[in-house]
Amino acid sequence: MAQPILQFGTSRFLQAHVDLFVSQALAGEGGASAALGGITMVQSTTSPASTARVAALAGGAGYPVRLRGLVAGQRVDRTVQCTAVREALQADAHWPQLREAVAQQVQVIVSNTADQGYQLDASDSAALLAPTATAPKSFPAKLLVLLHGRWQQNPAAPLTLLPCELVERNGDVLRDVVLALAQSWGLPAAYTDWLQQQCIWANSLVDRIVSEALQPAGAVAEPYALWAVERQPGLVLPCSHPDIVLTDDLAHHERLKLLLLNAGHTYLAECWMALQRPAEQTVREAMADQEQRAELEALWAEEILPVFAALGQTADAEAYLATVRERFENPFLNHRIADIAQNHAQKKQRRLGPVLALARELGMDVPQLRLRAASDLL
Repeated sequence: MAQPILQFGTSRFLQAHVDLFVSQALAGEGGASAALGGITMVQSTTSPASTARVAALAGGAGYPVRLRGLVAGQRVDRTVQCTAVREALQADAHWPQLREAVAQQVQVIVSNTADQGYQLDASDSAALLAPTATAPKSFPAKLLVLLHGRWQQNPAAPLTLLPCELVERNGDVLRDVVLALAQSWGLPAAYTDWLQQQCIWANSLVDRIVSEALQPAGAVAEPYALWAVERQPGLVLPCSHPDIVLTDDLAHHERLKLLLLNAGHTYLAECWMALQRPAEQTVREAMADQEQRAELEALWAEEILPVFAALGQTADAEAYLATVRERFENPFLNHRIADIAQNHAQKKQRRLGPVLALARELGMDVPQLRLRAASDLL
């Protein structure tokens, strides 16, 4: 039986985030409730690891998610059995089945297709709309063909698309990629109008560290989780859950993560290099290092929190920062600073530069000497 939620991606992140939320809602656990139903997971790549996960999940028996970290100063180490994934399919092998499911039963489409997920493939063409055609290569083309079938067979039924890729305003971006592809294939205006008016393309932000995959399926993750979804008319969520936040200000959640968590990670890497700390040092060890911890705390207190104060968002920033400290101190997570330091110059531009830019925009008179030194602006 087709499930109401279709998921593109088999990653450990989705297993420990969206899939776990739905599982908890189906079981009425932890304040979660009101799930639409089960999930059909779709493997859209040819990686051996994904193939093994799909084979393990195809029977619907579920998999473990081990939650390990700190919550309100207390250690958490517990395992939850996730049973939301009821079907696991391979796009190429089960393409006719997927086309029929999207045309008729699916209510929500979730995706997490990694960094290159929105890229197109030149070999995809409008010929793939034929009923007997094979699956397109790219994810946007797959989506275009599936949605075309929905438009033809069941156009009045509501459909929400919830991309989880780490792309700013990911719903808008994915919609525009699919629309441009539809136009390049010469598809009718009635279809592109339907894509824009009947389909709900949700912008969202996901935030959870999923540190390890379990074999053949499952994951180890921190207890903290957030799925912030921008509110809009007609939006349908896969479930209700305490860690799913409907918001009219998605940029606020993005700003908290970028300026406190991401900037904190990158500044720890900056200090790690400047102080010549051990090559294998972890974030947890840096937080226990008096000099590194003092520098990071000073950055937050003197150069970043004042920006949130100028925005009138001190309480939210301090509450989020409390969770960031616990996440950085996670006794179970060996997050190497050397890994964070990869592409360091680009990360400084993306993570530290916006703090300086926002302070200028707000007309603030704050020295921000650490940020300037790290950004080579002194």
